Amino acid sequence: MSLARTPVLTTVRVSAVRGAGSTSTRLMEMGVIEGAEVCVLGRAPLGDPMHVRLGDWELSLRACDAELVDVRPA
Repeated sequence: MSLARTPVLTTVRVSAVRGAGSTSTRLMEMGVIEGAEVCVLGRAPLGDPMHVRLGDWELSLRACDAELVDVRPA
């Protein structure tokens, strides 16, 4: 399952970040790495962007970027 399809108020663990471009590199630099725990806090009215908590950080991610993040139940 991708992070983009994770329901609001659900906590998951990152299992992989797909892609080899600058977007996947930027995600990993922000701490979206294998094993990291992510909680989806909310979504904008049209579903994009999404608001997530990653450790002590809160981030807004575009849905197309969140599609690159594979997750599993925490």
